[in-house]
Amino acid sequence: MGIEASATALSLSGVDSLYGDSHVLHGVSFELRAEKVLALLGRNGAGKTTCMSTIIGWLRPRGGEIRLFGEPIARLSPEAIARKGVGLVPQGRRVFPKLTVRENLAVARQKGKWNLDSVFQLFPRLRERAEQYAGSLSGGEQQMLAIARALMGNPRLLLMDEPSEGLAPIIVAEVGRTIARLKAEGQSIVLVEQNVKLALELADEVAILNTGRIVFSGASSAVEQSLITQHLGVF
Repeated sequence: MGIEASATALSLSGVDSLYGDSHVLHGVSFELRAEKVLALLGRNGAGKTTCMSTIIGWLRPRGGEIRLFGEPIARLSPEAIARKGVGLVPQGRRVFPKLTVRENLAVARQKGKWNLDSVFQLFPRLRERAEQYAGSLSGGEQQMLAIARALMGNPRLLLMDEPSEGLAPIIVAEVGRTIARLKAEGQSIVLVEQNVKLALELADEVAILNTGRIVFSGASSAVEQSLITQHLGVF
């Protein structure tokens, strides 16, 4: 991608986010190096999706700073943030059910290396189902479509919110291989994932949220089992 490996793709510094009077994120800070994967982990309700919504601009932070490759984006609209190069694979997939696979992809297309041919090479099953309505696809195929649609925007930063949620183990493994391939090709990724084992296998860096606060931020290799048990409730 022509980005220096030492560059910072995304940085959050002291970010506070509220839903009405409910204070959800408290001074959240972490960094993602370019061309790396950061796993954002936490129990249900810890603030992970709120953090993603804040990065993408759906929720305006009340304080702090968010930078995309050094450029401040915290006060921009979601549309402007997307134009800056932030793509999202949303939780629950959220494909357009009454559009075909091809139409879902065409909606998101921006100039770059990812186009219909390249996403169909990544997901051959989508090529086979190009003229099917997205609502008729299996859950796994819809997740492939959600990832492919995000890639069609040729993002510099890809946010993935629970990509393995509700999928059969064989499809989870396929999603994992896809993320690993994107990482190998230099895609910067923030991965929110309840499957801790999968997340730690893929991630270079980890940030753990607990009740809206960062309780760990560092290399995935430094995440100890006691930390996982304490803050994620898994053994």
